[in-house]
Amino acid sequence: MKISVEDVRYIAKLAKLSISFEQAQKMVKEFEGILTHFESIGRLDLGDAQPEPLERDSGTVLREDETSVFEDKKKLFLNTKSISDSYIEVPKIIE
Repeated sequence: MKISVEDVRYIAKLAKLSISFEQAQKMVKEFEGILTHFESIGRLDLGDAQPEPLERDSGTVLREDETSVFEDKKKLFLNTKSISDSYIEVPKIIE
C-alpha cells in the first residue's frame, strides 16, 4: 500500500501534531513498513486456529512484598539534580 506525504500530514493533523515536510517524508517510509507487516499478517491462514478459553478461576497472582535497605545512597541518588538530606528536591510545578 502506498502512503503519500499528504496522507501523513492528514494523520498528523487528526492527531493534532505539527510536523515538517521532511518529517512527513521520513514517516511515509515508516508507515509503509508498518502496513507491510499488517499485510503479511493478513496473508496468514488462521482457519484452524482456536481461541484459548479464559480461565476465570485463576485469580490474580501477586508476589509478596519484600522490604530491603539500599545501603549506597550516593549510588541511589546518582542521577538526581538536587538532594536535601536523604530526599530528592524537585522544582515546584503547581502554583
